[in-house]
Formats: sequence, C-alpha cells, structure tokens
Amino acid sequence: MTSLFSLAGQTALVTGASRGLGRAIALALADAGATVLCASSTANGSASTVAAIQQAGGKASALAADLTNETAVEQLAADALAQGPVHILVNCGGTIFRAPAHQFPMSEWHKVIAVNLDAAFLLSQRLGAAMIDRQHGKIINIASMLSYSGGITVPAYTASKHAIAGVTKALANEWAQHNIQVNAIAPGYFSTDNTAALQADTARNAAITARIPAGRWGEPEDLAGAAVFLASKASDYVNGHVLAVDGGWLAR
Repeated sequence: MTSLFSLAGQTALVTGASRGLGRAIALALADAGATVLCASSTANGSASTVAAIQQAGGKASALAADLTNETAVEQLAADALAQGPVHILVNCGGTIFRAPAHQFPMSEWHKVIAVNLDAAFLLSQRLGAAMIDRQHGKIINIASMLSYSGGITVPAYTASKHAIAGVTKALANEWAQHNIQVNAIAPGYFSTDNTAALQADTARNAAITARIPAGRWGEPEDLAGAAVFLASKASDYVNGHVLAVDGGWLAR
C-alpha cells in the first residue's frame, strides 16, 4: 500500500517553498521520495527549505522568480524543465492585501491576481504541455476557504481563490484524457504569514477558532498528507477536486 504514495523517481516544482504552506509541502513531497525544485520570489529564498530536505537525505534545489512578472514566470518554467521532466507542479506561491473594498488600490488588485492566478495558470500551461507529451502528470493548486466565501477586506484574494478553483476544474476537464490529474487543496485557517493580521485580531481569532470543530488553527504540516496523496498514484482517479483541509470549518 505504501507504494501508492511513493514519489520515488518523480520531480516536483513547488512555488512559495521558502516558508509556510509551501515549505511544508516541499518537505512532505521530498519525504515521500520526490526530487523537489523549491521556488521562491528571491534568489536563495528557499535555501533553508533545500537545506532541510538535503539534511534529511532528500534531493532538492532552489529556483527563483518574481511571480508578478510574466517573463520571470516563463523563465521559471524553462529553468525547471531544463533540469528534466517535471512530474508534479504545486502552485503554492501566493500573496494577500487587506483593505476595505471601496478603498482597495488597483495596483494591489493586479499584484494579487498576477501572483495567485496568472502565475499559477502560466506555470500549469507550460509544464502541462510537457505532461501532455508524456501522458502523465499531477498539478496541485492551492485554493482557500475564500474559494467558497467572500471574506472581509480581501476582495482580490477572494477573487483569485474563486478563480483558482475554477481553473483547476477547467484544466482537469481538458487534461484528464492525457492522464494528468489537476486538483486543489483548500486550506482552512492556518498559522502562516498570510494570516498574521487575523491571528493578531483577538476578536476575529476567537470567532474563527470557535467555528473550527478541531478547536485549533491548522499548522503547515497538516497539509502534508493531502499534498502527497494528490501528488501520488493514490489519486490517479481524482480529478478537478478541491480538497478542503480545514479542521471541519466547512462542516460547521
């Protein structure tokens, strides 16, 4: 049974791998046997993730790209493919900006959409083309609880996460025939940099925690099993699915 979840001989590109959810996913894929290309927004930004994987006996290297820059995203795809076939793509790189909707700066809107949606689609397109040629591949997008609801003061983030759920389904529809599974993980409320403002807001923090049946916020490591499942042979008949990892938030 463990062979179903083995990623031995596979190479994965993980964006946003320098910290938080992306780092945890990169470590989990490496632990399952994958060689992991750890991408971050700055040169050597993923150095600590790469070092942690190597110290544990795994294989990893660092890549970098500004996900707001389409040319840089194109180059990231090329750099990854230059190292050999990429069997698994995890689009985890993301950003958020908080402001009331009537005051939300359009510059920030464009930045959030570029990072959370445009870069994910472009990487999927470029690496997906090679997966089609090989007739095999796994793409995992990172959605959100805000793929289901509207949130407060995060209209661009909400728009991007609704969209990433839709893109996941659209790509699955086209690429399932090529033995490519495109799925998403929708994390609940996790303790990361992106949620620092919510964690610091005593009232919001308490209200969020009260709704989570598990009684706690998620930790990045809580995504490990879902990521390995969706990257492995175990999920070969799972496609176009958004898997909530939320401690029961949606069920409450």
